Amino acid sequence: MTEDVEVWNRLVALLPEAEAREAAECWAVGEQEAGLGLLVSGLSDHRVPISETTRARIAVLAEGWGEREFPAPRIRRCRGDGERSRVRLIEPVDEPPAGGTGDVLVPWIGCERCGRVLTRRHTREARGGLSFLAWSYVITSPVDGAVVREFADDSVDAAFAHLLAVCGDAVDA
Repeated sequence: MTEDVEVWNRLVALLPEAEAREAAECWAVGEQEAGLGLLVSGLSDHRVPISETTRARIAVLAEGWGEREFPAPRIRRCRGDGERSRVRLIEPVDEPPAGGTGDVLVPWIGCERCGRVLTRRHTREARGGLSFLAWSYVITSPVDGAVVREFADDSVDAAFAHLLAVCGDAVDA
């Protein structure tokens, strides 16, 4: 939880002072989802340049709070900083692979250095769509897509940290 607070404070510090204060207050009163909306809107509205790693970190926070679908398109519209980043969100973020039944791995965040991918494991439901929430997070191999490591449904932060650490130096937002 302490790490989430530190990440959150680094992210809201990207906003103009008044908006950063408002978003930080959301965390203080337990309204992280509202703060997430303020953060993404502020970054977009003020055209604050962010790295792909920061974009991915925001997506991971949103996922951890059960809010992935709401901010995903807005996170993608945030202005990039033009720098080559370590990781990138994979397009399209919520497009399920065609066909199949049962478990489905949906590629989500790719590492540009090693080629490994953080994927969300969903269940294909009877209606054909995917379960709303991922039931685990999986790091897959760049060679054959095989599962390298799996994390529980409440471990999205650990899965993302592992992806950043696979090649050595983890980077922050």
